Amino acid sequence: MGLAELLGAGRGVTSVIGSGGKTSLLAALARELSSTVVLTTTTHILPFAGVPLVTSDDAGDVVAALAGSRIVCVGSQAEKDGKLTAPELGMDVLAALADHVLVEADGSRRLPLKAHAPWEPVIPACSARTVLVLGASGLGRPVREVVHRPERFCELTGCAPNDVATPELVARAANTEALADVALVNQADVAPDAARELAAQLGVPAVCGSLRDGALLAR
Repeated sequence: MGLAELLGAGRGVTSVIGSGGKTSLLAALARELSSTVVLTTTTHILPFAGVPLVTSDDAGDVVAALAGSRIVCVGSQAEKDGKLTAPELGMDVLAALADHVLVEADGSRRLPLKAHAPWEPVIPACSARTVLVLGASGLGRPVREVVHRPERFCELTGCAPNDVATPELVARAANTEALADVALVNQADVAPDAARELAAQLGVPAVCGSLRDGALLAR
């Protein structure tokens, strides 16, 4: 069974949130899917290497790009850092142009775990599926070192910043937020037992594995 099927990423808009491999998941899904794909964001994302980039607000430019490449990245050019911000074209418009629209819907500052602020994530109203990514490399380490927005994580779980991010605490935070339809516990090659324990405690269907190694297992 492929990654898209395990996560239920069907046609239309799929939003990816969390930390510890969002961009890698978007790229992996785009490679696996056999029809046209738009990669985009509602927050910030770096352009994908080797993927045509469309930064205009003209739907015709997206159509033309998809005619030459099955996978296209669409966004607005940010003023600095080379990052893209949300495209001018609406997600519903992009969904009418491509079979799949894969959206990175929040940021994590490259940390393996995160808790969401009240204004996060930015999930499009037309999103059919939301996938939560959690990085197992953060398990067993202090919350303050591995969690983006550690103060929010502590509020959700009742722990202290110096406490260890255990599978139970990470699952408690994710289950309290209840933002996703399905979860991917990534980086399981780093801490396989802890990753499986986390996946087992999540309140939504979970896939545990390593995007880097291509090894995935449904809960």
